[in-house]
Amino acid sequence: MNAKLKNVIVTGASRGIGRTTAALFAIKGYNVLINYNQSKEEALKLQRRLSSRGFSAALFQADVSKREQVDAMTDYCRNRFGGVDILINNAGIAQQKLFIEISQREWDEMINVDLKGVFNCSQSALKYMLRQKKGKIINVASIWGLVGGSCEVHYSAAKAGVIGFTKALAKELGPANIQVNCIAPGIIKTAMNNSLSPQELAELAEATPLLKLGRTRDIASCALFLASEAADFITGQVMSPNGGFVI
Repeated sequence: MNAKLKNVIVTGASRGIGRTTAALFAIKGYNVLINYNQSKEEALKLQRRLSSRGFSAALFQADVSKREQVDAMTDYCRNRFGGVDILINNAGIAQQKLFIEISQREWDEMINVDLKGVFNCSQSALKYMLRQKKGKIINVASIWGLVGGSCEVHYSAAKAGVIGFTKALAKELGPANIQVNCIAPGIIKTAMNNSLSPQELAELAEATPLLKLGRTRDIASCALFLASEAADFITGQVMSPNGGFVI
């Protein structure tokens, strides 16, 4: 344990935005707890790569929709690193489907992971942040939580819930010196968009004023800023790195 370093939990950190975020925070000198649920091999590769370079990173498997697993994860972070300073709620699932074809199981799974998971992790991490009278919670939503996405009603609803959650919790935790903010990414080149054809991705890039899709590094950099002291007077806000796709 290095008590001088700040401690961050990154959920869904085995792939995509979460993986890049965990790596960036480790490189910048944070103690990083890499959370994963099913992608153990990818998470293990990331942890080994970071550790081999002298960075501080540990692994913890937890399904964010299961409260007992989340509590075990935050307790592990406290025992391993000495506290929980920053929580990045990144874990999520996505699905494209006509609304009338969404099953109750699919609806419940989307809400449980993408929205209830944010509730579980935030409430669990606050056990330690409130004692410290400081902390930062950074929630990863989506532009579809801002404007809605056709054939992604359940995903859009969950991410809109994350945005409302962020704003309300920021007001409640302000007096405790805990900042709560949200990142609403645009179209980012990740495996989550593998269902889209190259032509569809090209059309999305063309529809973006910057004429390109986002990189995972673009989102990780926003999270790093919001976690820094430079963002200590920012709370309840939604940053949307989207290349101008939504203005």
